[in-house]
Amino acid sequence: MKNYYLFLVLLVSFNFYGQSNCEEANSYLVIAYSHVKDAYDSNNISHLKYYANRSLESFKLSKKTLTICGCEPALKLADKSIDLLAKVGDTETYEDGRFFVKRARDISKESVIEIDKCSMANYVPLEDDGSESDKLSELQKEQLILKQQQDALKLKEAEIKTKLAEQKEQQLTIKKKQLILAFESAISSHIKMYNETLKICDSKHDILKQNDTSQKLLNKSLEDIKIHYNNILKRLASSYLNELNMCNN
Repeated sequence: MKNYYLFLVLLVSFNFYGQSNCEEANSYLVIAYSHVKDAYDSNNISHLKYYANRSLESFKLSKKTLTICGCEPALKLADKSIDLLAKVGDTETYEDGRFFVKRARDISKESVIEIDKCSMANYVPLEDDGSESDKLSELQKEQLILKQQQDALKLKEAEIKTKLAEQKEQQLTIKKKQLILAFESAISSHIKMYNETLKICDSKHDILKQNDTSQKLLNKSLEDIKIHYNNILKRLASSYLNELNMCNN
């Protein structure tokens, strides 16, 4: 009887130890996923690299517990995320960094799903004729189900935040395009008027031209876009006045 209870205690301890490591790995992966989402939602390269690095560190911390937990699918996905996030630090542009971050974000989400599957697979119900063992088995089941529900809610919340961030980014891009279009139209009208006026006074000036920089400006803030075009309008007006003054000579 003593040997039986010793075996039961060892079995419970082993089962708890494996689940404990899977739970710890789960925590690291959820944190890594949260950071890589923050990196994707960043609007500048410095913040993107900062959160990408934090995600990278969390993935590295997860590897030991994933190995002990024995969750090979999640471990492989963590390695893929590590390879992608390690490339972010060397990128020079926001777009290049975000390319790797987006892929890492999608893969890290899969790793969280896989560790949940492993947690369920590692759960071994205890069989015993005693009522205490049955109670313990039922409590373990309830605890595991509750944790999976909590993890599912976390993922759902993360997905909602990601969609909201994407919608916000799309709306901001639309505003930028509308602002750029309005400025480009105003500049075009100014240039046309300036050139027609200078022709009347028979100026030998070089024709004032419009340079297209609209695509490059989409990565800038609304305020920076306004400043950029205001400077162009000031330079055009200055050039026009200089040419107009020469008409009187």
